[in-house]
Amino acid sequence: METIKIEFQPNIKEKLIEFLNSFSKNELHIIEEDNDFLETKKRLHESYQKLKNGETELYSIDELDAMLEKTISKYES
Repeated sequence: METIKIEFQPNIKEKLIEFLNSFSKNELHIIEEDNDFLETKKRLHESYQKLKNGETELYSIDELDAMLEKTISKYES
């Protein structure tokens, strides 16, 4: 099977679903987007924009390792 994504105006949803339901389950399976996907997509887009605009600070693996070691040692006692 192949997958496509369709954006549509809310006022045609009922007609669209009715048409798609005219196909058998073997021919067509409707997969609705969930809110988790949309929220993740929004957060990812915002993070990407911050990265593009230089608003995000990036760290190397060594810098991250040093920060984690410092944080862990702070709470080990």
